[in-house]
Amino acid sequence: MSTASILPAASRAKHRLSVRRLAAWLVARACDPKASLWLVIGFAVAHAVLWTLILINLKAAQDVHMDVAEAFAWGQKFQFGYGKHPPLSGWVAGLWFKLFPVADWATYALAMTVVSCGIVISWLTALRVVDRRRAFLVVVMLALYPIFNFKGFKYNPDLLQLVTLPLVVLAYLHAFEKRDVKSGLWLGLAGALALMTKYWVLTMIGAIGLAALIHPDRLRLLKSPAPWVAIATLVVAMIPHLIWLKEVNFIPLTYAGDVYGLQSRAQNVELVIGYILHNIALLAVPVALASLALACSPIMLHRPSAIFARTWSRGPNRCVNLSQALNVWIIQIIVAIGPPLGALLFTVYMKTDWGISLFFLTPLALVAIPALRVQKIALFNIAAIWLAITLLALFASPWIAAKGMEIYPNGSSTHGARSELARELTQAWRSRFGTRWAVVAGTTEMGEPLTFYSPDHPAPFTPGEIWSSGLTSLEEAKRLGFIGVCDTTDGRLPVCEAWMKENGKDFEQLAITTQRFFRGHPGPSITWKVFIVPPAK
Repeated sequence: MSTASILPAASRAKHRLSVRRLAAWLVARACDPKASLWLVIGFAVAHAVLWTLILINLKAAQDVHMDVAEAFAWGQKFQFGYGKHPPLSGWVAGLWFKLFPVADWATYALAMTVVSCGIVISWLTALRVVDRRRAFLVVVMLALYPIFNFKGFKYNPDLLQLVTLPLVVLAYLHAFEKRDVKSGLWLGLAGALALMTKYWVLTMIGAIGLAALIHPDRLRLLKSPAPWVAIATLVVAMIPHLIWLKEVNFIPLTYAGDVYGLQSRAQNVELVIGYILHNIALLAVPVALASLALACSPIMLHRPSAIFARTWSRGPNRCVNLSQALNVWIIQIIVAIGPPLGALLFTVYMKTDWGISLFFLTPLALVAIPALRVQKIALFNIAAIWLAITLLALFASPWIAAKGMEIYPNGSSTHGARSELARELTQAWRSRFGTRWAVVAGTTEMGEPLTFYSPDHPAPFTPGEIWSSGLTSLEEAKRLGFIGVCDTTDGRLPVCEAWMKENGKDFEQLAITTQRFFRGHPGPSITWKVFIVPPAK
């Protein structure tokens, strides 16, 4: 036999050996009580860094999303609420940008830091329900869930719930198990933190309350101090925000009623169906990839008929805490079914983004099925799938960004050069008055991006908005002077112009045109109607 025929076989053997060693190392770390935490933290950090780089490339031809700019604006002034929502998302953004520069990349790093923290907390939650092997599978499934990668590019209250809601569930499972005063205190604080993110978290808090009442062991929990201490702690912790809420005449509730109330039943049904299909499609990604990871093994490749037998088996399963798994199943079922039914009942405008925070328990709910058997090789398989998809996205992201600019060159909301406009307006104000530009007036889509991109970070004022953020006022705008901007591509242009002319004393009107170019592809050329109102004398 020639040497040439032997070497490839030896090479293949070494390759199989190295893969087995790597798989064995991963499983050993994932299952080790001491090493598993650092493995999960390391994985979360790698996920955050790689997907930050991907998002920087993917969004290179765009300005930051309006929601991100709005959170930044809120963070410039710490309050107990910001008109539309409770304050936590603004506080987090304010603290973040004290540490990092006000730049596009920092917003994507913030978003990925949030989802990666959510991944770690979800792992801690999973450990209350399943063994460490299954918990690591849950972690990678979440990393493959589009909400935790490319769909999670915009930091806002919805995304921040991926930290606060896993904390609430973790605290509840802990309280359900310990049933003491300390666990109740932590549950109450977690609930308050979640409520300070967005009132939408009441869906999850309500689901947890129902789970506590439905669970067969409910009396053991209800007879303990934990739930009552939790309720008292939550109420006390929320007092400052509740005082603010009364002072502003419950404006956030007015906002929710005005913006999300619908008159059309047909539109309501269409939106609910779209919400359901959208979230099913997103969840299908990690479920399908996890199924592939579970099915792939050397034995199954030679005997496909063994797939079902090795992944599904009846009988007791020590890897699953059935009592806690029941809590997870009840909570997930309620938050999956409750909001769409509520939207249909009350004719609510159902946004697909509202599902962002409600399905982080789905991987755990599936992995906690006792009949499911998780082979060791599945951990290596799913980690390899995550790495392959992530690296592919990293290499393809610059091409995708350029292609998007080429296919949709006239997308004013996506590719409009508001960042360039912000810099021009800052120079225009400074050259005229020699002072800092203090206030920008315009729609939310217009004002917040200018606040983010201007070096002066002027406070945004939205004309006609009854749920004002409280960052400034019309009186202050007139006293300090302001720049008002109307988008000529916006259907609200006549209303915007009329307000500027009515409220801008001695204004100077300009027309400024901006256009973005990215890798040889031109974006939309947009003319902005600008009203420069001098400070009061």
